Amino acid sequence: MTTYDDRASLSDLTATVERVRGSVEGVIEGKPEVVRLALTVLLAEGHLLIEDVPGVGKTMLAKALARSIDCSVRRIQFTPDLLPSDITGVSIWDQQRRDFEFKPGAIFAQIVIGDEINRASPKTQSALLESMEERQVTIDGQTYELPSPFMVVATQNPVEMEGTYPLPEAQRDRFMARVSVGYPSVEAELQMLDVHGGVSPLEDLQPVAHAHEIVKLVEAVRGVHVAEPVRRYAVELVAATRSHPDLRLGASPRATLHLLRAAKASAALAGREYALPDDVQALAAAVLAHRLLPTAQAQLNRRTAEQVVLEILQHTPVPTAGRQSGYGDLGRSIPAYPQQPPRSL
Repeated sequence: MTTYDDRASLSDLTATVERVRGSVEGVIEGKPEVVRLALTVLLAEGHLLIEDVPGVGKTMLAKALARSIDCSVRRIQFTPDLLPSDITGVSIWDQQRRDFEFKPGAIFAQIVIGDEINRASPKTQSALLESMEERQVTIDGQTYELPSPFMVVATQNPVEMEGTYPLPEAQRDRFMARVSVGYPSVEAELQMLDVHGGVSPLEDLQPVAHAHEIVKLVEAVRGVHVAEPVRRYAVELVAATRSHPDLRLGASPRATLHLLRAAKASAALAGREYALPDDVQALAAAVLAHRLLPTAQAQLNRRTAEQVVLEILQHTPVPTAGRQSGYGDLGRSIPAYPQQPPRSL
């Protein structure tokens, strides 16, 4: 059991995260907001889905994050012929021992890179469900615990691309956040030609943090305070997705939990011991949009889930500071947040 003395302080968290951030940004040029979101998900004990067109650095981002931390890393290349047992493991009969022996699959690592996850069949994708939610694997009635920290960083191409399967709703709901890398700026692409033109920068990437440091940082993030008005604000945002006329499937209660955890991690990255509505606003689109299913009419009108989330943010009242709102129990001065369009991540 981790005691208070074992937990990392916010200053330790900031220093460690800055080292990891600098390491990853040395490989992924011009995408600081994407790297920050990846670190937020890591500290919030979540899983990250990176979705974009081929060739923009999805796998490079996942590898850079994994190599920056001294922990066990396994990569799974998802293909149409991949079997569930390739991921979770299989029990094999041992002739000498006259008993079954369990051979762990690729999921038994602290950071698992699932490359092009939506190129495997839904049956194979479903092999990740138990491990991502419960951090364990059950084979032949025997349960095996997964190491800590545990994070799945999966990449996928848009569903419109050739040879892809849409992720099942239950699978998407287990990813805390989805991010798109996007095309680099002209300057970043020119710099990429200089850096990546010869040797891959991944080859020289060395770990800058240890797994046990990440575990302590996760404990520190758990201790970040979230006032009742901020919790209620997150619940109202998620509840609004369930009744929106442009959505046939809203966000689940798991989405609310993920949004609060991500907001706490964002606050810790900013050096605060308490979360603000601004943290919830900044992460709402990344945490909620990939879980939502637009109606057929909304799709015909080219309405995306991200647009719906931004609309909900604009129409949901934001809690303001003051003791009457419940912020007084934080014991510190907090700026007011008027109703205004959310800032982008």
